[in-house]
Amino acid sequence: MDLDLAEEQQMVIDMAKAMLEEHCPTQLVRDMEDDADGVPADLWKQMGELGLNGLLIPEQYGGGGLGLLEGAFVYEELGRAMAPVPHFVSSVLSAKVLLAAGSDAQKDAWLGKIADGSAILTTAWLEPQRGQGEKGIALEAKTEGDGFKLTGRKRSVPYASVADQLIVLARSEAGVDLFLVDPNADGITKKQLLSQGREPQYQLDFDGVTVSSADRIGEAGSGWSTWNAVMHEGIILLAAQAVGGADRCLRETVDYANQRVQFDKPLGAFQALAHYMADASTRIDGGRVLVHEAAWNADQGRSISRFAPMAKLFCCETYRETTRACAQIWGGVAFTIEYDQQMFFRRAKALQLSWWDTPYLEELIAADVLD
Repeated sequence: MDLDLAEEQQMVIDMAKAMLEEHCPTQLVRDMEDDADGVPADLWKQMGELGLNGLLIPEQYGGGGLGLLEGAFVYEELGRAMAPVPHFVSSVLSAKVLLAAGSDAQKDAWLGKIADGSAILTTAWLEPQRGQGEKGIALEAKTEGDGFKLTGRKRSVPYASVADQLIVLARSEAGVDLFLVDPNADGITKKQLLSQGREPQYQLDFDGVTVSSADRIGEAGSGWSTWNAVMHEGIILLAAQAVGGADRCLRETVDYANQRVQFDKPLGAFQALAHYMADASTRIDGGRVLVHEAAWNADQGRSISRFAPMAKLFCCETYRETTRACAQIWGGVAFTIEYDQQMFFRRAKALQLSWWDTPYLEELIAADVLD
């Protein structure tokens, strides 16, 4: 793996960083917490105009055609800024599902709009008390005529209030299928859920929602294999997001430890606190290399069945542990609303629990290690 960045890669990093510094101040992040829509229009527009929304989408559909490694660079900046955008569910998961299994009509209809940010797609995956694996998909897709009726409940559906389409995982006679569904179709009821990360999440109830056979993505019964492959790529980017968040949290804590004086010397001069920060720095740098290796292997067409879950597992644990240690260095103020540290602390735990949690990732790694 070549660790030297190409000029184009450095330009992507610099562009994303400069844009987020200008258009994603911390106050904007605060303003979007628990907002019903949760998408700052100006920031989302800027991302579309700069090509960040189409970064991973092929050029033929109006995207940038770049690889997962470039995506990881951008996601580290998104994590550092705590950017409140639906990029992951729309520009990563939904786009990659369509690219992997969508029909030509589905690709033509949505990929260009995803790339320029004019349309937002989100995924309806998890179900209450059902687990995160294939067996957890129970929402029924009952054959009716030349289409299907969807009945069941999905929870933790991000950005459902602003989505133009849902990608729904449902169980048909053939197995797990993926469907494109209009979020405003008859029979869909939305209820906003409060989340630890404070992004907009919804519970969706499907009561006989009609979809046609043309709305199915991919071959009958192929939905889980498509979803599983896309998720393996997606969690690498979430690992990069965790690295970015942990890195900013630590940098702000280091600055505070050098300025805050206690017993006539700065906090950073105390060995125990210095070791906390040294350990955090070591884990963050190690996590960054693991993310880059996972993304590079994916771009080379190599297996990421172990690298991807390892990257998310390690980096989310690093994010969680870094925010915990930093909160101790800041003291009690770290948990007050006025300080930014509590924002990182909450997001670290939310990211660790989301999009395949620790136990599920450990099972994936164990299955690969133990063959």
